[in-house]
Amino acid sequence: MGFHETFKALSDPVRRDILVLLRDKTMSAGEIGEYFDLTGATMSYHLNQLKKAGLVFEMKEKNFVYYQLNTSVMEEMILWLSQFGGAESKSEEAKKDKKQKE
Repeated sequence: MGFHETFKALSDPVRRDILVLLRDKTMSAGEIGEYFDLTGATMSYHLNQLKKAGLVFEMKEKNFVYYQLNTSVMEEMILWLSQFGGAESKSEEAKKDKKQKE
């Protein structure tokens, strides 16, 4: 799965909020839905988009559907994004510049 679907799924604030909810625990679709003022169909759409992007796992147990964050996809994205730099890489550059001046 490429990053296209992942970034598309992350472009919606509701889906990002769902991921935050799932950060620490597995939740049923109903539990997730309690946090939003959305219809069941709309909630189902958002959860399916996250599942399609590989950002969540879906587990069916009797009459309930549970969702869990897929951390491996997040780690893969972080690794990919890290190549563009950030606070850590800027501090590394500053250290190199300082050593070169000495």
